[in-house]
Amino acid sequence: MRMRRGPSNPRAVAPVIRLIRAERRSAMLGHRNLIRHPVLSITALFGLHWDVRKLILLAIAVFVLLFVFLVARSATPVVDLPLAVTSIGQATPITVHVRDPRGIRRLQAFVEQKGARYEVFDMAQPSKSSEAVWNFTAGIKTTPQLHEGKAKLIVEATSHDMLRKTGHAERDVTVVTQPPAINVDSEPHYLYLGMADLATFTVSGGWTDAGVLVGDQKFRAWPTPGGKPGLFSLYAFAWNMPTDTVPLVYAANDAGSNVTRPLVVVFPKREQPKYTVHDLRVSDAFMQKVISELDPNGTGDPVARFVKINSEMRRADNKTLSDLRFKTADKFLWSKPFIRQPHSQAEANFAEVRNYIYQGKKIDQQVHLGYDLAVTQHVGVQASNDGKVIYAAPLGIYGNSIVIDHGYGLQTIYGHLIRIDVHEGDAVKQGQVMGLSGQTGMAAGDHIHFAMQLDGVQIDPKEWWDAHWIKDHIARRVDLPRFNMSSGASPSSAHGSIAGKGFSAVTITRDLLASLSGGRQ
Repeated sequence: MRMRRGPSNPRAVAPVIRLIRAERRSAMLGHRNLIRHPVLSITALFGLHWDVRKLILLAIAVFVLLFVFLVARSATPVVDLPLAVTSIGQATPITVHVRDPRGIRRLQAFVEQKGARYEVFDMAQPSKSSEAVWNFTAGIKTTPQLHEGKAKLIVEATSHDMLRKTGHAERDVTVVTQPPAINVDSEPHYLYLGMADLATFTVSGGWTDAGVLVGDQKFRAWPTPGGKPGLFSLYAFAWNMPTDTVPLVYAANDAGSNVTRPLVVVFPKREQPKYTVHDLRVSDAFMQKVISELDPNGTGDPVARFVKINSEMRRADNKTLSDLRFKTADKFLWSKPFIRQPHSQAEANFAEVRNYIYQGKKIDQQVHLGYDLAVTQHVGVQASNDGKVIYAAPLGIYGNSIVIDHGYGLQTIYGHLIRIDVHEGDAVKQGQVMGLSGQTGMAAGDHIHFAMQLDGVQIDPKEWWDAHWIKDHIARRVDLPRFNMSSGASPSSAHGSIAGKGFSAVTITRDLLASLSGGRQ
Protein backbone atom coordinates (compact mmCIF):
# COMPACT_ATOMS: atom_id res chain seq x y z
CA MET A 1 0.00 0.00 0.00
CA ARG A 2 1.31 3.42 -0.85
CA MET A 3 1.34 6.01 1.92
CA ARG A 4 -0.05 9.47 1.26
CA ARG A 5 2.59 12.14 1.52
CA GLY A 6 2.11 15.79 2.51
CA PRO A 7 2.96 18.69 0.34
CA SER A 8 6.56 18.76 -0.67
CA ASN A 9 6.62 22.45 -1.25
CA PRO A 10 8.44 24.15 1.69
CA ARG A 11 6.73 27.39 0.93
CA ALA A 12 3.37 25.81 1.70
CA VAL A 13 4.59 24.45 5.09
CA ALA A 14 6.43 27.58 6.29
CA PRO A 15 3.39 29.64 7.32
CA VAL A 16 2.14 26.84 9.55
CA ILE A 17 5.53 26.50 11.25
CA ARG A 18 5.72 30.24 11.85
CA LEU A 19 2.21 30.22 13.42
CA ILE A 20 3.11 27.42 15.83
CA ARG A 21 6.35 29.16 16.87
CA ALA A 22 4.49 32.45 17.48
CA GLU A 23 1.95 30.75 19.72
CA ARG A 24 4.73 29.19 21.81
CA ARG A 25 6.57 32.52 22.22
CA SER A 26 3.30 34.21 23.24
CA ALA A 27 2.56 31.56 25.87
CA MET A 28 6.10 31.77 27.30
CA LEU A 29 5.96 35.57 27.41
CA GLY A 30 2.62 35.46 29.20
CA HIS A 31 3.97 33.03 31.80
CA ARG A 32 7.01 35.29 32.46
CA ASN A 33 4.76 38.32 32.91
CA LEU A 34 2.59 36.38 35.33
CA ILE A 35 5.66 35.66 37.48
CA ARG A 36 7.23 39.11 37.24
CA HIS A 37 4.01 41.14 37.62
CA PRO A 38 1.57 39.47 40.08
CA VAL A 39 -0.55 42.62 40.11
CA LEU A 40 -1.30 41.97 36.46
CA SER A 41 -1.81 38.25 37.06
CA ILE A 42 -5.50 38.27 36.19
CA THR A 43 -4.85 40.09 32.93
CA ALA A 44 -1.95 37.80 32.12
CA LEU A 45 -4.14 34.76 32.60
CA PHE A 46 -6.05 35.64 29.50
CA GLY A 47 -2.82 35.36 27.48
CA LEU A 48 -2.39 31.67 28.47
CA HIS A 49 -3.94 28.57 27.04
CA TRP A 50 -7.32 27.73 28.55
CA ASP A 51 -5.99 24.63 30.34
CA VAL A 52 -3.28 26.62 32.10
CA ARG A 53 -5.72 29.36 33.07
CA LYS A 54 -8.04 26.77 34.58
CA LEU A 55 -5.28 25.38 36.77
CA ILE A 56 -4.28 28.80 38.11
CA LEU A 57 -7.88 29.83 38.78
CA LEU A 58 -8.43 26.55 40.61
CA ALA A 59 -5.39 27.18 42.79
CA ILE A 60 -6.62 30.68 43.65
CA ALA A 61 -10.08 29.33 44.47
CA VAL A 62 -8.61 26.64 46.74
CA PHE A 63 -6.52 29.28 48.53
CA VAL A 64 -9.56 31.53 49.05
CA LEU A 65 -11.71 28.65 50.27
CA LEU A 66 -8.97 27.53 52.67
CA PHE A 67 -8.69 31.05 54.08
CA VAL A 68 -12.46 31.33 54.49
CA PHE A 69 -12.56 27.90 56.13
CA LEU A 70 -9.88 28.86 58.65
CA VAL A 71 -11.61 32.13 59.47
CA ALA A 72 -14.95 30.38 59.89
CA ARG A 73 -13.49 27.76 62.21
CA SER A 74 -11.47 30.20 64.28
CA ALA A 75 -12.91 31.72 67.46
CA THR A 76 -11.98 34.20 70.13
CA PRO A 77 -11.68 32.54 73.55
CA VAL A 78 -14.36 33.49 76.08
CA VAL A 79 -12.83 34.13 79.49
CA ASP A 80 -14.98 34.21 82.62
CA LEU A 81 -13.77 35.56 85.95
CA PRO A 82 -16.00 35.16 89.03
CA LEU A 83 -17.69 38.40 90.08
CA ALA A 84 -16.77 37.53 93.67
CA VAL A 85 -13.11 38.27 92.97
CA THR A 86 -12.78 41.81 94.33
CA SER A 87 -9.71 41.55 96.57
CA ILE A 88 -6.27 39.98 96.48
CA GLY A 89 -4.44 39.12 99.68
CA GLN A 90 -1.57 36.86 100.64
CA ALA A 91 -2.54 34.03 98.28
CA THR A 92 -6.04 34.50 96.97
CA PRO A 93 -7.48 31.54 95.02
CA ILE A 94 -8.62 32.47 91.51
CA THR A 95 -10.77 30.31 89.25
CA VAL A 96 -10.89 31.02 85.50
CA HIS A 97 -13.37 29.43 83.12
CA VAL A 98 -12.39 29.51 79.41
CA ARG A 99 -14.37 28.35 76.36
CA ASP A 100 -12.97 27.93 72.83
CA PRO A 101 -13.94 25.22 70.31
CA ARG A 102 -10.29 24.86 69.19
CA GLY A 103 -8.82 24.72 72.68
CA ILE A 104 -6.37 27.09 74.36
CA ARG A 105 -2.76 27.54 73.26
CA ARG A 106 -1.79 29.83 76.16
CA LEU A 107 -3.39 31.28 79.28
CA GLN A 108 -1.77 34.04 81.29
CA ALA A 109 -2.85 36.15 84.26
CA PHE A 110 -1.45 39.48 85.39
CA VAL A 111 -1.96 42.01 88.13
CA GLU A 112 -1.56 45.63 87.10
CA GLN A 113 -0.90 48.27 89.71
CA LYS A 114 0.23 51.86 89.10
CA GLY A 115 1.37 51.19 85.55
CA ALA A 116 3.36 48.05 86.34
CA ARG A 117 2.26 44.59 85.17
CA TYR A 118 3.16 41.46 87.14
CA GLU A 119 2.61 37.95 85.79
CA VAL A 120 0.90 35.72 88.35
CA PHE A 121 0.07 32.70 86.17
CA ASP A 122 1.21 31.09 82.90
CA MET A 123 -0.37 27.87 81.68
CA ALA A 124 2.12 25.01 81.63
CA GLN A 125 0.96 23.41 78.36
CA PRO A 126 -1.72 23.92 75.68
CA SER A 127 -5.17 22.43 76.12
CA LYS A 128 -7.32 21.00 73.33
CA SER A 129 -10.44 20.99 75.49
CA SER A 130 -13.22 23.26 74.25
CA GLU A 131 -14.13 24.21 77.80
CA ALA A 132 -11.83 24.12 80.79
CA VAL A 133 -11.28 25.58 84.26
CA TRP A 134 -7.93 26.73 85.64
CA ASN A 135 -7.18 27.45 89.28
CA PHE A 136 -4.26 29.47 90.58
CA THR A 137 -3.43 31.87 93.38
CA ALA A 138 -2.51 35.52 93.24
CA GLY A 139 -1.21 37.72 96.02
CA ILE A 140 1.70 39.31 97.77
CA LYS A 141 3.08 35.92 98.79
CA THR A 142 4.18 35.22 95.20
CA THR A 143 4.24 38.85 94.03
CA PRO A 144 5.80 40.90 96.84
CA GLN A 145 5.94 43.98 94.60
CA LEU A 146 2.20 44.49 95.19
CA HIS A 147 1.15 46.92 97.88
CA GLU A 148 -2.08 47.96 99.62
CA GLY A 149 -4.54 49.65 97.28
CA LYS A 150 -6.37 49.38 94.00
CA ALA A 151 -5.19 47.15 91.17
CA LYS A 152 -6.50 45.25 88.14
CA LEU A 153 -6.57 41.50 87.56
CA ILE A 154 -6.21 40.60 83.87
CA VAL A 155 -6.54 37.15 82.27
CA GLU A 156 -5.62 36.56 78.62
CA ALA A 157 -6.32 33.37 76.63
CA THR A 158 -4.93 32.57 73.15
CA SER A 159 -6.84 30.22 70.87
CA HIS A 160 -5.29 26.96 69.70
CA ASP A 161 -6.24 27.56 66.02
CA MET A 162 -3.99 28.97 63.25
CA LEU A 163 -5.20 32.55 63.69
CA ARG A 164 -4.39 32.52 67.43
CA LYS A 165 -7.00 35.04 68.47
CA THR A 166 -6.81 36.30 72.05
CA GLY A 167 -9.66 36.86 74.49
CA HIS A 168 -9.36 38.50 77.88
CA ALA A 169 -11.24 39.41 81.05
CA GLU A 170 -10.36 41.86 83.78
CA ARG A 171 -11.55 42.85 87.24
CA ASP A 172 -10.85 45.86 89.41
CA VAL A 173 -9.51 44.49 92.68
CA THR A 174 -8.10 45.77 95.94
CA VAL A 175 -4.81 44.44 97.23
CA VAL A 176 -5.17 43.71 100.95
CA THR A 177 -1.94 43.17 102.84
CA GLN A 178 -3.39 42.88 106.36
CA PRO A 179 -6.10 40.39 107.50
CA PRO A 180 -9.17 41.64 109.42
CA ALA A 181 -8.93 42.16 113.18
CA ILE A 182 -11.89 41.67 115.54
CA ASN A 183 -12.62 43.14 118.96
CA VAL A 184 -15.61 41.45 120.63
CA ASP A 185 -17.72 42.69 123.55
CA SER A 186 -16.76 41.04 126.84
CA GLU A 187 -20.15 40.66 128.48
CA PRO A 188 -21.62 37.17 128.92
CA HIS A 189 -24.29 36.03 126.47
CA TYR A 190 -26.91 33.67 127.91
CA LEU A 191 -27.90 31.09 125.32
CA TYR A 192 -31.18 29.20 125.16
CA LEU A 193 -32.27 26.72 122.51
CA GLY A 194 -34.49 28.27 119.87
CA MET A 195 -33.92 31.83 121.04
CA ALA A 196 -31.97 34.95 120.08
CA ASP A 197 -29.39 37.40 121.33
CA LEU A 198 -27.41 40.44 120.22
CA ALA A 199 -23.62 40.84 120.05
CA THR A 200 -21.56 44.00 119.48
CA PHE A 201 -18.03 44.13 118.08
CA THR A 202 -15.62 46.11 115.93
CA VAL A 203 -13.72 45.00 112.84
CA SER A 204 -10.60 46.68 111.48
CA GLY A 205 -8.35 45.95 108.52
CA GLY A 206 -9.61 44.90 105.12
CA TRP A 207 -12.93 43.04 105.33
CA THR A 208 -16.00 42.54 103.15
CA ASP A 209 -18.16 40.25 105.30
CA ALA A 210 -18.75 40.02 109.04
CA GLY A 211 -21.30 38.74 111.53
CA VAL A 212 -21.89 35.91 113.96
CA LEU A 213 -21.43 32.27 113.04
CA VAL A 214 -23.41 29.68 115.03
CA GLY A 215 -22.56 26.22 113.78
CA ASP A 216 -23.12 26.46 110.02
CA GLN A 217 -25.59 29.35 110.28
CA LYS A 218 -24.47 32.90 109.51
CA PHE A 219 -26.07 36.05 110.89
CA ARG A 220 -25.14 39.34 109.28
CA ALA A 221 -23.40 42.28 110.91
CA TRP A 222 -24.95 45.74 110.70
CA PRO A 223 -23.52 49.21 111.40
CA THR A 224 -24.39 50.34 114.92
CA PRO A 225 -27.51 52.60 114.80
CA GLY A 226 -27.19 56.30 115.51
CA GLY A 227 -23.88 56.66 113.69
CA LYS A 228 -21.93 55.14 116.56
CA PRO A 229 -18.76 53.19 115.77
CA GLY A 230 -18.76 49.42 115.56
CA LEU A 231 -21.09 46.68 114.40
CA PHE A 232 -23.81 44.52 115.88
CA SER A 233 -25.47 41.25 114.97
CA LEU A 234 -28.79 39.74 115.96
CA TYR A 235 -28.23 35.99 116.01
CA ALA A 236 -30.15 32.85 116.91
CA PHE A 237 -29.25 29.66 118.71
CA ALA A 238 -31.46 27.26 116.76
CA TRP A 239 -33.75 24.81 118.55
CA ASN A 240 -31.72 21.83 117.25
CA MET A 241 -28.23 23.35 117.57
CA PRO A 242 -25.77 21.11 119.47
CA THR A 243 -25.52 22.52 122.98
CA ASP A 244 -21.72 22.65 122.93
CA THR A 245 -21.71 25.03 119.95
CA VAL A 246 -19.91 28.31 120.66
CA PRO A 247 -21.04 31.34 118.63
CA LEU A 248 -18.17 33.02 116.81
CA VAL A 249 -17.84 36.57 115.57
CA TYR A 250 -16.27 36.34 112.10
CA ALA A 251 -14.78 38.75 109.60
CA ALA A 252 -13.59 37.84 106.14
CA ASN A 253 -12.50 39.43 102.89
CA ASP A 254 -12.50 38.36 99.28
CA ALA A 255 -8.76 37.92 99.45
CA GLY A 256 -9.31 34.69 101.37
CA SER A 257 -8.63 35.91 104.91
CA ASN A 258 -11.10 34.68 107.54
CA VAL A 259 -10.80 35.55 111.23
CA THR A 260 -13.05 34.44 114.11
CA ARG A 261 -13.34 35.33 117.79
CA PRO A 262 -15.58 33.46 120.28
CA LEU A 263 -18.28 35.17 122.28
CA VAL A 264 -18.38 34.81 126.04
CA VAL A 265 -21.39 32.55 126.55
CA VAL A 266 -23.33 30.99 129.42
CA PHE A 267 -25.54 27.98 128.68
CA PRO A 268 -27.82 27.34 131.69
CA LYS A 269 -28.58 23.64 131.28
CA ARG A 270 -31.38 23.53 133.86
CA GLU A 271 -33.29 26.36 132.22
CA GLN A 272 -33.23 25.07 128.65
CA PRO A 273 -36.55 24.47 126.88
CA LYS A 274 -37.87 20.92 127.03
CA TYR A 275 -39.42 20.20 123.67
CA THR A 276 -42.20 17.66 123.68
CA VAL A 277 -43.08 14.78 121.36
CA HIS A 278 -46.70 14.11 120.43
CA ASP A 279 -48.53 11.47 118.45
CA LEU A 280 -51.04 13.04 116.08
CA ARG A 281 -53.66 10.69 114.69
CA VAL A 282 -54.49 11.52 111.09
CA SER A 283 -58.10 10.93 110.09
CA ASP A 284 -59.23 10.03 106.58
CA ALA A 285 -61.13 13.31 106.40
CA PHE A 286 -58.06 15.41 107.26
CA MET A 287 -55.85 13.48 104.85
CA GLN A 288 -58.34 14.01 102.04
CA LYS A 289 -58.62 17.71 102.90
CA VAL A 290 -54.85 18.18 102.72
CA ILE A 291 -54.20 16.33 99.45
CA SER A 292 -57.26 17.88 97.76
CA GLU A 293 -56.14 21.41 98.63
CA LEU A 294 -52.35 21.08 98.25
CA ASP A 295 -52.04 18.34 95.61
CA PRO A 296 -55.25 18.63 93.56
CA ASN A 297 -53.80 17.12 90.39
CA GLY A 298 -51.84 14.36 92.08
CA THR A 299 -52.51 10.65 91.75
CA GLY A 300 -51.50 7.54 93.61
CA ASP A 301 -51.54 6.38 97.20
CA PRO A 302 -53.14 9.07 99.46
CA VAL A 303 -50.73 8.26 102.31
CA ALA A 304 -47.68 8.77 100.07
CA ARG A 305 -49.12 12.02 98.78
CA PHE A 306 -49.84 13.24 102.32
CA VAL A 307 -46.30 12.40 103.49
CA LYS A 308 -44.80 14.11 100.45
CA ILE A 309 -46.76 17.28 101.21
CA ASN A 310 -45.85 17.15 104.89
CA SER A 311 -42.14 16.67 104.20
CA GLU A 312 -41.05 17.92 100.78
CA MET A 313 -43.53 20.79 100.53
CA ARG A 314 -42.78 21.79 104.12
CA ARG A 315 -39.05 22.01 103.31
CA ALA A 316 -39.73 24.06 100.19
CA ASP A 317 -42.04 26.41 102.08
CA ASN A 318 -39.52 26.90 104.88
CA LYS A 319 -36.85 27.70 102.29
CA THR A 320 -39.16 30.31 100.77
CA LEU A 321 -39.56 31.84 104.22
CA SER A 322 -35.83 31.72 104.88
CA ASP A 323 -35.05 33.43 101.57
CA LEU A 324 -37.18 36.40 102.62
CA ARG A 325 -34.26 37.46 104.83
CA PHE A 326 -32.84 39.15 101.75
CA LYS A 327 -35.79 41.57 101.80
CA THR A 328 -35.03 42.95 105.26
CA ALA A 329 -34.51 46.64 106.03
CA ASP A 330 -31.21 47.91 107.41
CA LYS A 331 -32.88 49.69 110.32
CA PHE A 332 -35.29 49.04 113.18
CA LEU A 333 -38.88 49.35 111.95
CA TRP A 334 -40.29 48.83 115.45
CA SER A 335 -39.95 50.57 118.83
CA LYS A 336 -42.22 48.59 121.18
CA PRO A 337 -42.33 45.05 122.52
CA PHE A 338 -44.06 42.63 120.17
CA ILE A 339 -47.63 41.63 121.02
CA ARG A 340 -49.29 38.26 120.94
CA GLN A 341 -52.69 37.88 119.26
CA PRO A 342 -55.12 39.23 121.90
CA HIS A 343 -57.20 36.71 123.88
CA SER A 344 -55.55 33.79 122.09
CA GLN A 345 -54.86 30.34 123.49
CA ALA A 346 -51.73 28.46 122.43
CA GLU A 347 -52.85 25.07 121.13
CA ALA A 348 -49.35 24.19 119.92
CA ASN A 349 -45.95 25.55 120.90
CA PHE A 350 -42.59 26.14 119.28
CA ALA A 351 -40.45 23.11 118.27
CA GLU A 352 -42.98 20.44 119.19
CA VAL A 353 -42.01 17.13 117.59
CA ARG A 354 -44.99 15.46 115.95
CA ASN A 355 -45.42 11.81 115.03
CA TYR A 356 -48.14 11.44 112.41
CA ILE A 357 -50.14 8.25 113.07
CA TYR A 358 -52.49 6.81 110.47
CA GLN A 359 -54.47 3.63 111.12
CA GLY A 360 -52.17 2.80 114.02
CA LYS A 361 -48.90 3.25 112.10
CA LYS A 362 -46.40 6.11 112.16
CA ILE A 363 -46.20 7.54 108.66
CA ASP A 364 -44.14 10.69 109.26
CA GLN A 365 -42.42 12.94 111.81
CA GLN A 366 -42.02 16.72 111.62
CA VAL A 367 -41.20 19.66 113.91
CA HIS A 368 -43.71 22.47 114.43
CA LEU A 369 -41.78 25.76 114.39
CA GLY A 370 -44.27 28.26 115.73
CA TYR A 371 -47.30 28.85 117.94
CA ASP A 372 -50.84 27.87 116.98
CA LEU A 373 -52.96 30.69 118.43
CA ALA A 374 -56.72 30.17 118.53
CA VAL A 375 -59.37 32.75 119.45
CA THR A 376 -62.63 32.47 117.55
CA GLN A 377 -63.47 31.58 113.98
CA HIS A 378 -62.30 34.15 111.42
CA VAL A 379 -60.80 36.50 114.01
CA GLY A 380 -58.97 39.59 112.79
CA VAL A 381 -55.23 38.80 112.58
CA GLN A 382 -53.23 41.61 114.17
CA ALA A 383 -49.69 42.69 113.31
CA SER A 384 -47.38 41.87 116.20
CA ASN A 385 -45.39 45.06 115.65
CA ASP A 386 -44.68 47.85 113.19
CA GLY A 387 -43.10 46.76 109.96
CA LYS A 388 -43.40 46.23 106.22
CA VAL A 389 -45.28 43.46 104.43
CA ILE A 390 -42.82 41.46 102.34
CA TYR A 391 -45.07 38.47 101.54
CA ALA A 392 -48.85 38.17 101.22
CA ALA A 393 -49.94 35.09 99.27
CA PRO A 394 -50.59 31.34 99.58
CA LEU A 395 -47.60 29.36 100.87
CA GLY A 396 -48.10 25.59 100.70
CA ILE A 397 -48.67 23.96 104.08
CA TYR A 398 -49.00 27.38 105.73
CA GLY A 399 -51.95 28.32 103.53
CA ASN A 400 -52.64 32.00 102.96
CA SER A 401 -49.74 33.72 104.69
CA ILE A 402 -48.37 37.13 105.58
CA VAL A 403 -44.74 37.90 106.44
CA ILE A 404 -43.77 41.23 108.01
CA ASP A 405 -40.21 42.51 108.07
CA HIS A 406 -39.19 44.44 111.20
CA GLY A 407 -35.62 45.23 110.12
CA TYR A 408 -32.19 43.72 110.65
CA GLY A 409 -33.38 40.24 109.61
CA LEU A 410 -36.21 39.98 112.18
CA GLN A 411 -39.53 38.89 110.64
CA THR A 412 -42.93 37.62 111.81
CA ILE A 413 -45.04 35.00 110.00
CA TYR A 414 -48.85 34.58 110.04
CA GLY A 415 -50.31 31.44 108.45
CA HIS A 416 -53.58 29.61 107.66
CA LEU A 417 -55.57 32.82 106.99
CA ILE A 418 -58.85 32.62 105.16
CA ARG A 419 -58.47 36.18 103.88
CA ILE A 420 -55.54 38.57 103.33
CA ASP A 421 -56.24 42.32 103.43
CA VAL A 422 -52.71 43.69 102.91
CA HIS A 423 -50.30 43.67 100.01
CA GLU A 424 -46.57 43.29 99.60
CA GLY A 425 -44.91 46.64 100.26
CA ASP A 426 -47.57 47.91 102.69
CA ALA A 427 -46.41 49.51 105.93
CA VAL A 428 -48.33 48.16 108.92
CA LYS A 429 -48.68 49.30 112.50
CA GLN A 430 -48.77 47.18 115.63
CA GLY A 431 -52.27 45.84 116.22
CA GLN A 432 -53.41 46.54 112.65
CA VAL A 433 -55.81 43.87 111.33
CA MET A 434 -54.26 42.33 108.21
CA GLY A 435 -56.76 39.58 107.44
CA LEU A 436 -58.92 36.85 108.99
CA SER A 437 -57.87 33.57 110.59
CA GLY A 438 -58.85 30.30 108.95
CA GLN A 439 -57.68 26.77 108.22
CA THR A 440 -56.07 27.01 104.80
CA GLY A 441 -53.05 24.87 104.11
CA MET A 442 -52.22 22.01 106.45
CA ALA A 443 -54.57 23.10 109.22
CA ALA A 444 -57.39 21.08 110.76
CA GLY A 445 -59.11 23.92 112.60
CA ASP A 446 -59.39 27.70 112.57
CA HIS A 447 -56.28 29.30 114.10
CA ILE A 448 -53.26 31.50 113.39
CA HIS A 449 -49.86 29.91 112.88
CA PHE A 450 -47.58 32.58 114.36
CA ALA A 451 -43.82 32.30 113.96
CA MET A 452 -40.68 34.44 113.94
CA GLN A 453 -37.41 34.13 112.08
CA LEU A 454 -34.05 35.83 112.39
CA ASP A 455 -31.92 35.96 109.25
CA GLY A 456 -33.90 33.00 107.95
CA VAL A 457 -33.67 30.84 111.11
CA GLN A 458 -37.00 30.27 112.85
CA ILE A 459 -36.94 31.14 116.56
CA ASP A 460 -39.22 31.04 119.60
CA PRO A 461 -41.21 34.32 119.64
CA LYS A 462 -41.89 34.44 123.39
CA GLU A 463 -38.85 36.49 124.43
CA TRP A 464 -39.85 39.19 121.92
CA TRP A 465 -43.17 39.52 123.78
CA ASP A 466 -41.20 40.41 126.94
CA ALA A 467 -40.40 44.13 127.37
CA HIS A 468 -37.78 43.41 130.02
CA TRP A 469 -35.94 40.96 127.79
CA ILE A 470 -35.90 43.49 124.93
CA LYS A 471 -34.59 46.18 127.27
CA ASP A 472 -31.77 43.96 128.63
CA HIS A 473 -30.73 42.25 125.40
CA ILE A 474 -31.48 44.82 122.68
CA ALA A 475 -32.10 48.39 123.87
CA ARG A 476 -29.25 48.36 126.41
CA ARG A 477 -26.70 47.32 123.77
CA VAL A 478 -27.72 49.40 120.75
CA ASP A 479 -29.93 52.44 120.20
CA LEU A 480 -33.54 51.36 119.75
CA PRO A 481 -35.23 54.65 118.83
CA ARG A 482 -38.33 55.57 120.83
CA PHE A 483 -38.31 52.26 122.72
CA ASN A 484 -41.11 52.24 125.27
CA MET A 485 -41.35 49.36 127.75
CA SER A 486 -44.92 50.19 128.68
CA SER A 487 -46.18 49.42 125.18
CA GLY A 488 -46.89 45.97 123.87
CA ALA A 489 -47.63 42.83 125.87
CA SER A 490 -46.66 42.32 129.46
CA PRO A 491 -44.46 39.31 130.33
CA SER A 492 -47.28 37.58 132.16
CA SER A 493 -49.80 37.87 129.35
CA ALA A 494 -47.19 36.99 126.75
CA HIS A 495 -45.74 33.93 128.42
CA GLY A 496 -48.77 32.56 130.18
CA SER A 497 -47.65 29.66 132.37
CA ILE A 498 -43.98 29.71 131.35
CA ALA A 499 -41.89 29.29 134.46
CA GLY A 500 -38.42 30.24 135.56
CA LYS A 501 -36.76 33.39 134.23
CA GLY A 502 -38.82 33.64 131.08
CA PHE A 503 -36.41 31.62 128.95
CA SER A 504 -37.52 27.99 129.41
CA ALA A 505 -40.61 26.51 127.83
CA VAL A 506 -43.18 24.58 129.80
CA THR A 507 -43.37 20.87 129.05
CA ILE A 508 -46.73 20.14 127.50
CA THR A 509 -48.32 17.03 129.02
CA ARG A 510 -51.79 17.33 127.51
CA ASP A 511 -52.93 14.49 125.32
CA LEU A 512 -53.79 15.24 121.73
CA LEU A 513 -57.26 14.77 120.32
CA ALA A 514 -57.98 11.40 118.82
CA SER A 515 -58.20 12.99 115.38
CA LEU A 516 -56.67 16.01 113.74
CA SER A 517 -60.15 17.17 112.89
CA GLY A 518 -59.94 19.21 116.07
CA GLY A 519 -56.19 19.59 116.29
CA ARG A 520 -53.75 22.29 115.14
CA GLN A 521 -50.95 22.29 112.58
